[in-house]
This record gives sequence, structure tokens and C-alpha cells, in this order.
Amino acid sequence: MNFRIGYRTIKTAVGTAISILIAQQLGLHNFASAGILTILCIQVTKRRSLRTAWDRFLACVLAMPISALFFEGIAYQPIVIGIMLLFFIPIIVMLKARDGVVTSSVIILHIFMARHISWDLFFNELGVITVGIGVALLINLYMPSVDKKLKVYQIKIEENFKIIFCEMVRYLRTGESSWDGKEITESAKLLDEAKMIALRDFENHILREDNLYFQYFKMREKQFEIIERLLPMVTSLTRTVVQGKMVAAFLEELSENIHPGNTAYIYIDKLREMKKEFEEMELPKTREEFEVRAALLQLVNEMNEYLIIKSSLYVKKINAHETKKREVN
Repeated sequence: MNFRIGYRTIKTAVGTAISILIAQQLGLHNFASAGILTILCIQVTKRRSLRTAWDRFLACVLAMPISALFFEGIAYQPIVIGIMLLFFIPIIVMLKARDGVVTSSVIILHIFMARHISWDLFFNELGVITVGIGVALLINLYMPSVDKKLKVYQIKIEENFKIIFCEMVRYLRTGESSWDGKEITESAKLLDEAKMIALRDFENHILREDNLYFQYFKMREKQFEIIERLLPMVTSLTRTVVQGKMVAAFLEELSENIHPGNTAYIYIDKLREMKKEFEEMELPKTREEFEVRAALLQLVNEMNEYLIIKSSLYVKKINAHETKKREVN
């Protein structure tokens, strides 16, 4: 079992100590509750932290007048807390601030224990809320960059794609392969992990409108689905034909040019030319040759879809850039 202290744990520990210290120095009652608020508000991403902070602040502020209404209007009894929560929780859920239910319960219990309502009590609770949430937001401004990590995922996935295509080329040319296929399961795992990290990275950039890394890995995931369809097609070929060698040469060239750049249109044109050459060749003379050539044509069509998927990513980028440019102008 590995013992590991992550940056979020460090931020939580430091932030909790700071918020309690500030609340104590300000002379606030129940100052330790500021630390509880900080713990609850430090989230994995900046966007989530902001949303959680707002939900908790809204719920806590609403809890004060509603507590005053129920406790002063009925009684300072435990049963009244239960009755109040029956009304209060649905209101918070309706306002889409459900994350604030636990935090506001702390404020409600503070007022219950005080057994009186005063402006000093309200200002004290507001101070505890502000310190606890404010410190959490300030602490959460720092998020370590994951660009290098995402780049490593990108390189590894592209390397795996290259290996897979090279194995296809080998089989098309020789009809033999000793490949264990580990790059298939590895790529599926890498794509899931990379998308999750890319999405988290996007949520850590509040002003960023696009998520290029996530779009990139989503694009690779769609291409990977096509690769998974291609493999059974390739292994189903029972003999080598001229067209198979042409496809092998194309896949070999493609495997050497797998990168983030936009070169898909070049290979789409090459595929178009290859299909024309197929059409101009002699018709198959045997049923077996016909089936092999039909499978190869299907393989070419799938590769065309593979390349269109990548090309569409850059179309989206261009459209997004033009839209942003028009908004600026």
C-alpha cells in the first residue's frame, strides 16, 4: 500500500489552518467552523470550486433568516430543526445549490446553540462563512499544470497507433504476424485516462472557451474505434493481392506520419486516387479474389473515415477561431 500526499491534501491542510487562524484573530465565535467550510470548498478543479463556493455561500446566507423564522416563531427544540430542514432542503435543491446543504446545517446548529437571534450573531456567522469560503477560493487558485502529462499521453497513443498500423502492414504483405495486440488494450486505457485529465485541465482554466486536448483525445478515440474495426478485416484476408500491397504501402506511409498536425487531407486525396486505380484494374477472376478485394475496398473506406475524423477536428478549430475573431471585431 503506497502512502502518498497529493497537492489537494496539502492545500486542504494549509487552507484549513489559515482560515481557522484568521477567524480566530478576527474574534469570531465558532471560528473552527471556518476550517470546515474550507475543507468542503477545496475541490479538484477551479470551476468546481467556484460552483461549490457559491452553492455553500447561498445556502448559508439563506439558512440564517430561515432559522430565525423557525426558532423564534416556534421554539428552540430539536424537533423544530427537523421540521425546518423539511422545508429548507427542498428550497436549496430548487435553487440548484444542493452542495450547500451540509454547510448550511452547521450555521443552523450554531444559531440553535446560541438560542437567540441578533445582528451580532448574523454578522459573526457571515464572517465565518466569508473567511472559510474565501480562503478556499484563494488556495484553489493554484492548480499544477498538466500540459506535460497530456503531451506524454499524446505521444504514447500516437506511438501505439503507429505500431498497430505497422502490424497491419506486415500481415497484408506476408500473411503472418506474431503480434500479441497489447497496444490495443493499452491504447483504450490511455485514451480514457487522457480524456479525464484533459477535462479536469479545462475546468482549471475558467476563462478558456475551448478544450483542445480533450477534443484531440476524443478524436483519437473515434479513430481507435475504426482501428478496432479494421483489425478483423485485415486478419480475414486469406491471400495477398496487388491491391493489398498498395493498401499496405499506404498504411506504412500513414504510420510514419501520425502526429497532431493537419495532414489528413493529403492522405484523403491519396486514398481517392487509390480507389480510382482499383476501379481501373482487371475484374477478379475467382470468388476468393473477389472477396479479398471487396474486403480491401471496405478497409479503404474505413481509412477514409479515419482521416475525415481528424480533418473535422481542424475544421472545428478554424470555425471556433473565426467566431471568436468576429466577436472581437
